[in-house]
Amino acid sequence: MLAIYKRELRAYMHSFIGLLFVGVSLFFVGLYYTNYNLLYGYPYFGYTISSVIYPFLVSIPILSMKILAEERHNKTDQLIITAPITVGKIVAGKYLALLTIFAIPTAIVGTYPLILNHFGATPLGEDYAALLAYFLYGMAAIAIGVLISALTESQVIAAVLCFAVLFIGNMMSGICGLISAEGNLITKILGCFDMYTPFSSLLYGTLDVTAVVYFITLTCLALFFATQAIQKRRYSVSVKQLSFGAYSSGMMLVAVAVAVVANMVVAKLPLSWTSLDVTEQQLYSVTDQTKDYLKTLDEDITIYVLTVEGSEDTTVGKTLDYYEDLSKHITVTYVDMIANPSFASQYTSDSLSINSVIVVGEKRSKAIDYYDLYATQIDYTTYESYTTGYDGEGQITSAIDYVTSDDMPVVYMTEGHGEKSLSSTFQKTLEKENIEYTDVNLMNLEAVPEDAACLVIYAPENDFNADDAAKVVAYLEQGGKVVFISGNNEVEMPNCQTILDYMGITLAPGVVVETDNNKYYQTPVYLLPYVSYSTYTSGVSGKYYVFAPYSQGFVVPESTDEIAYKSFLTTSDGAYSKVNLYSTTVDKEEGDVEGPFAIGVEAVKTLEEGEATLVAYSSSEMFTDEASSMVSGANQLVFSNTISSFVDHEVSISIPAKSYEMSYITMSSTDVISIGLLVTIILPLGCLVMGFVIWFRRRRK
Repeated sequence: MLAIYKRELRAYMHSFIGLLFVGVSLFFVGLYYTNYNLLYGYPYFGYTISSVIYPFLVSIPILSMKILAEERHNKTDQLIITAPITVGKIVAGKYLALLTIFAIPTAIVGTYPLILNHFGATPLGEDYAALLAYFLYGMAAIAIGVLISALTESQVIAAVLCFAVLFIGNMMSGICGLISAEGNLITKILGCFDMYTPFSSLLYGTLDVTAVVYFITLTCLALFFATQAIQKRRYSVSVKQLSFGAYSSGMMLVAVAVAVVANMVVAKLPLSWTSLDVTEQQLYSVTDQTKDYLKTLDEDITIYVLTVEGSEDTTVGKTLDYYEDLSKHITVTYVDMIANPSFASQYTSDSLSINSVIVVGEKRSKAIDYYDLYATQIDYTTYESYTTGYDGEGQITSAIDYVTSDDMPVVYMTEGHGEKSLSSTFQKTLEKENIEYTDVNLMNLEAVPEDAACLVIYAPENDFNADDAAKVVAYLEQGGKVVFISGNNEVEMPNCQTILDYMGITLAPGVVVETDNNKYYQTPVYLLPYVSYSTYTSGVSGKYYVFAPYSQGFVVPESTDEIAYKSFLTTSDGAYSKVNLYSTTVDKEEGDVEGPFAIGVEAVKTLEEGEATLVAYSSSEMFTDEASSMVSGANQLVFSNTISSFVDHEVSISIPAKSYEMSYITMSSTDVISIGLLVTIILPLGCLVMGFVIWFRRRRK
């Protein structure tokens, strides 16, 4: 076999075809690499790999067309038929020679992600998983080329048939979808030759063992069939022709059966065994928090996906596969909404999109619209929404916790004083935390409801009456928890101040002006306060800014044995509060109140039994979509942390969305041009020149 391998490798490299293939492969990879990775700065090498597949479908047939067809055309195949070594070794030697030629450009291309990494952080795990997909796809494609070359003596026919087979294999997923959206026996059989689906599963960040096994078994099967095709000619002059024909057919059936069984066995293994998520954000796996939670699950849960199986969102489908693997109590069922248009109405009155999810438990159910499985933001320059992350795990785990919980915590939000309303984004934040919230008018009640996990006073435009303020103080005296968000800074609110007075906090008049230009955005009243670590700033401090426009300032005394204070959002020492809101200057004037101030503060008062807790924020605009989007959702996270800290969940489930935000590669135009020329022109042209020189020298001899 080694002699055959060396002979074929030498023949290809000396006949110009080998180096032509290397040069062409490098050219197309370099072309897309320059476009996607160098010019546009995308760090994902998978974009390049996915784009070179179609040129690849042409180059592989040209490389492999002569490997056996030429032998048959020149009648030198008789040497193979009568050789003293096995046909399998001959086929293996020829195949390995082709694979070596293919490995040369693959190895060179393997340095391209490292070049990108030199200029910025790149997801090397994803990049090299994509490169593995490229090599495995090529490995199988070359084996198919060898098989087709063994069936004909015409190189042109071999190339055309190989291209046709590879093209159909690449399009098979779409063909199966056209035959039947639900899937049937025919699509299952045809799906065995779907080469693109396993390729794509490796391409976008998953080291999928099922895909690796598929390509290896397809390669072995094609080479085995090629061996059998030659074996049949080898025994055609023998009296054993009939018996060998039966033997050959039987062996091919056995080989197919072995390949099918191997793939079926691997497909049945737990996803945690066969799929390794190599994305930096762990997009295609679940966190330890979900794994630990599912271990404690003892109630049967059915997750309905509103689409035909096989047509589901790929990322959502993989996530749900993990849930089924991790708990025997979870069953995932796909529902065809065309055949069952009213299915969702038995669980929700909302209109759900295709690919939405409904989680059903023994106590209750929860519907998750497909678009809520992804995190989005609005670009306020164009007012267009764009996807920023994947929140499937967070939403589904939260829904399972919701349908299995015995008691649901309730948060009450005061109304009747011009309070702000939560936007849909902030409402969904509470829903994800499995917190029920409802508005309450204290004028209609004798006291704050006893089942209140906390009371939220959200930026009242008008002052409370004395009776309402007394009810809030009485609630605190009984160990209550209050979130106070400062409201109208143009109107004095003495009754609201009595709530703060109970905790020893004073609200300074006017609007805070910041003098440290590192602590505001564009204008001194758009504060970016110092963020200290606390329960409320977990996940924010040290990572993000908090945006607090038009803040009032809290004056916070020193902690005492009775009341402990923690200011976790603060101004600089040079900040002051401008009392005259109609002043024509932001400069400090007579009568302005000197800082520093707290923008976010916690006050905990020790009672005879238990503790009273007040968390206060001094910006009425802080918890809005606009303010939060300015700091990548950090304000929303502060709000979520604040409310969650007051809710007694037996198991706290809070899984943030997995970000899609990428760090683009930044390169100078000189670097782009020089590297682009190297990978697109110099390396491919060098291979072509080298191949031509070798071919020309041999021709002269």
